[in-house]
Amino acid sequence: MTAHPLAPRLLLLLLPLLLLSACDQGSSASSSSPTTSASSKPAKTTALRFSAIPDQNSTELKEKFDAMAKHLSQKLGVPVEYVPATDYKASVEMFKNGDIQLAWFGGLTGVQARQAVPGARAIAQGDTDTKFVSYFVANKSAPIQPSESFPTDLAKLSFTFGPASSTSGRLMPEYYLRKNTGKSPAEFFGTQPAFSESHDQTLELVAAGKVQAGVVNFEVYDRRVKDGKTDPNVVRVIWKTPQFADYNFTAHPDLDKQFGPGFIDKLQATLVAIDDPKLLSAFPRTKLIPAKNEDYAATEQVAKELGFVR
Repeated sequence: MTAHPLAPRLLLLLLPLLLLSACDQGSSASSSSPTTSASSKPAKTTALRFSAIPDQNSTELKEKFDAMAKHLSQKLGVPVEYVPATDYKASVEMFKNGDIQLAWFGGLTGVQARQAVPGARAIAQGDTDTKFVSYFVANKSAPIQPSESFPTDLAKLSFTFGPASSTSGRLMPEYYLRKNTGKSPAEFFGTQPAFSESHDQTLELVAAGKVQAGVVNFEVYDRRVKDGKTDPNVVRVIWKTPQFADYNFTAHPDLDKQFGPGFIDKLQATLVAIDDPKLLSAFPRTKLIPAKNEDYAATEQVAKELGFVR
């Protein structure tokens, strides 16, 4: 059969249209595929994530620190998220791994975190944290009386420390126990020491008579007495320790890399400027003041003596 004389010319005219249609179909298939779309890749977070040691009721802490996160976000102009910690060690591990960039630590956990992350800085502390104390407390039925000197009659009582990594609930009380008796807690009490999960729990255990005595953060005790949650006639203060440095906000050095040079200084200024009693109640403190690593040199020395850090 003889080809029509216009067939070659018609094919040349239709070829660009056929190629264009094929390209459109390929492009449409590509854009509909979730595995090749650039928009399917998760965006890198730019939030400042912070945590706090769970030294008080965890539900109350989350409510208060969520409000703190909102305040910091407004003042700093960056997203800020509060990340609860399951326990004291978890807060240090999150900081060490870079999962959080700021934390409200105790004296001991702050020392541990800064030792694990070179360049980390203590930047703020409560106005009472330069002269913190612990209260040794006892149930009203316990055969012991308040004393100006270390109460050696504690050896006869059932006793609990606070959280095992707490500065005011374990580190400093153990240090003063050893200093005044020349014995380890196990030697003094005749058994391995018990530990609570928080200062609130310690006070509740003593109040209920489940243990006869314990040791707590003085701020938590005073706040609970003021709020009517602890009766000072039932849970009596037997002895208070000498003063030591305790809580602090410690900043991860990555903050200046993530948000620009000088951001940590800006964060410090923002924290120190907080004057809202509701925000400060998260700690609880009446105000925050500047802090530096050297403020915790004595706490670090005690931690080394007792083997909590190298």
